[in-house]
This record gives sequence, C-alpha cells and structure tokens, in this order.
Amino acid sequence: MPRLAVNEVAPEAYKAVMGMEIYARKHNDPVLYELVKLRASMVNGCAFCVDMHSRDALAAGEDSRRLFGLAAWHDNPFYTERERAAFALTDAVTRLGDQGVPDDVWDAAAQQFTPEELANLLMAIATINVWNRLAISTRTEPPPTP
Repeated sequence: MPRLAVNEVAPEAYKAVMGMEIYARKHNDPVLYELVKLRASMVNGCAFCVDMHSRDALAAGEDSRRLFGLAAWHDNPFYTERERAAFALTDAVTRLGDQGVPDDVWDAAAQQFTPEELANLLMAIATINVWNRLAISTRTEPPPTP
C-alpha cells in the first residue's frame, strides 16, 4: 500500500512536476523518450515506472526485445548510436556521482544531439528521476494485472 498520495497532499507540487512531464514529452522523440524513461526507471529500481513505461512503449509499437534489452544496452545490437548516447547520458545523470557526468559521456551525447535536443533530453531524464523518486519513496506499486 502506498505511503502517501503526493498528488492529493501536494497538488501544486504534483502539477509542477506534471508540467515538466508535458514539456519533456512534447520536445523529445516519442520512441527515445519512452526508452529513456524505462532505462532510468530500471537503474533506479522503480517498479511502478518500469511497469508503466514498458506497457506504454509496447502499446506504442516498440519491439519487446529492445525493451528487455535495455537492461544490458551496452552489449545489445538493437540500438542506434544516438540511442546509445542517450542511454549513457541517462545512466550518468541517474547515477550522478561526485564527478557529475563524465566528459566522454557528455561529448558523445553532444555529437548526437543539437544543443536544444540535448537540453530537452536532460529535461526528460531529470523528470523521470523525479517521478522515480516520488514513486519509490511512497511505495507506489504497479496496478494489478488486468
């Protein structure tokens, strides 16, 4: 059972995060957006978000092998260089250590994305990390199997 319904207790804060979500969704490639959201959710161990974004991606026509392969994206041949750069950035931002995002990861992403695309990708990564932290902290579970 969830600990807290943030949307009910702090509706203005929830609305602000939803504003980030709407912006990021509108300004990123839809396929890459779902893959990035799923990857960050895997790294964070967010059961609710892994469930939601894998179902959303499947419903949008994404291949199941590419979804399952995200767990080991480094070693899978299913992704483009652009997607790999986005996943590396997602991992680095999600696991943000003392040194921040390594230069090689940043440089690879900057080669694949325009500055505006890169800013929008960062917004998507930041937003899913907010959602993950809210869902994990409140113990929000995936819905029961239909």
